[in-house]
Amino acid sequence: MQFLLAFIVAAPLLGAVAALLPAPPGLKGKSPEQAVLRHGVTVTGVILAAAIALAIGFDHDAPSRFQATTDISWIQALNVRIHLGIDGISLPLLLMTALLFFLCALYSYFKLPAGPSAKGFVALLLVLESGTLATFAVLDLLLFFLAFEMVLIPMYFLIARWGGAQRQAAAWKFILYTLLGSVVMLLGLLLIGLNSGTFDMVALASDNGRGLTHTTQILAVLAIGTGLAVKTPMWPLHSWLPDAHTAAPTVGSVLLAGVLLKMGTYGFVRILLPVTPDGMATFAPYLGAFAAVGIVYGSLACLALARKGNKGDLKRLIAYSSVGHMGFVLLGIASMTPTGVNGALFANVAHGLITGLLFFLVGALKDRYGTADLDTLAGATGAALYGRAPRFGAFLAFAAVASLGLPGLAGFWGEMLALFGAFDPAEGLPRPAFLTYMAVGAFGTLLTAAYLLIVVRRVCMGDPEAVRAEGTAPAALADIQRYEFAAWTPLVALTVLAGLWPAVLLGLTDPAVQKLLAGGNS
Repeated sequence: MQFLLAFIVAAPLLGAVAALLPAPPGLKGKSPEQAVLRHGVTVTGVILAAAIALAIGFDHDAPSRFQATTDISWIQALNVRIHLGIDGISLPLLLMTALLFFLCALYSYFKLPAGPSAKGFVALLLVLESGTLATFAVLDLLLFFLAFEMVLIPMYFLIARWGGAQRQAAAWKFILYTLLGSVVMLLGLLLIGLNSGTFDMVALASDNGRGLTHTTQILAVLAIGTGLAVKTPMWPLHSWLPDAHTAAPTVGSVLLAGVLLKMGTYGFVRILLPVTPDGMATFAPYLGAFAAVGIVYGSLACLALARKGNKGDLKRLIAYSSVGHMGFVLLGIASMTPTGVNGALFANVAHGLITGLLFFLVGALKDRYGTADLDTLAGATGAALYGRAPRFGAFLAFAAVASLGLPGLAGFWGEMLALFGAFDPAEGLPRPAFLTYMAVGAFGTLLTAAYLLIVVRRVCMGDPEAVRAEGTAPAALADIQRYEFAAWTPLVALTVLAGLWPAVLLGLTDPAVQKLLAGGNS
């Protein structure tokens, strides 16, 4: 177990180096490009297999205990250690990350985005995977910061070199926003480590803020929370996200929404809730207010983009939907209750699966039509995907109803639990304010259903013969290809599984959350 976790974190880096080397004789395939793409699928597949083996070997009777731990002294002068471990909070995120990277590598093998070279693309993808997996596995504050920052450069180049229109501006906006947030976050992490005498996240969580003054906790939450909020992204620090998603290649959008956004909310749960509980209690009402505004703001922005005649980009619409969905995650965290935090973690995983699927579908739709403009896709009569590409239309409709939180699918449980957490927040938090946030969030679910159903109606419905006569769409529209079916079906299956059997996730997260909120005491 110990070796498996270290392997999962380090192997993608070794794979990235190997991707830049010439392929061994006999493994080149039809071309060097095919060889390096096959290498990417192989490495991410091995990492996924190792993550599944880690999950099988995980002691499910003790999910609140850190397992597969490695603890080695690294920088003695600062008492920084290479400390790795997983519990019921990090294991689902680790598995989802490994799965999404494998599916993206598989998809790219058949549909490589236009860009400089396949070698560079695969190497950046693997470096990105290593950074994200390390973020969910490290248990040292400075190591967490290094892993958190490790993902920025690969994602910048994936957007800037393999993206679409306006990719340079979007990439610069992404890197500047996130770097500025990270500088502030580093100051907060140093403040905690130097005042408490340790950067070890397990020791800090067990201490539960007793070694930090109230002022130190408030300053730390303000600094670290700002950096995490940018990455989440929380309204009003979200403005980099729509541009990045619109410009990014399909797999870049999938990973940005499915994995990178989770790093911010994970930091709130793993660091701020247990380490600075008094500081979080001070800022929780404000965090809840920003979350509630973000839910409604994201939905209203999506409604505006979905309206006929507004030339709304479908990728941009899905990006704004993430602002709303991550608002539910932040609302659950702000409640500081086991119910709310469990809902936040469930919504994290559900959003990764569902929005990852949506970006896959929208990217494939853009490849077929040459545009993601909703007015062009819908035309005067509707794109009629049900009649022209029925399986494609069915997948898109499924992803849409899953995203709006249909009971029985994964999107329902996280949002419901987050709202329940706001209904009865932790002791000391202003209940009238959180009841207001709950009402606003519930209204946001109605807005979410409205814009997603508008998208389904405009893109999936219509008369196929009228669309062909209109001449605004391809004469022949390919339905789902085999490689697309292989890449998308696991996300559909897991969305249904988590929706019908939520105990799969909650059984892991709840004991760990209970211990985390109790200050390290089970």
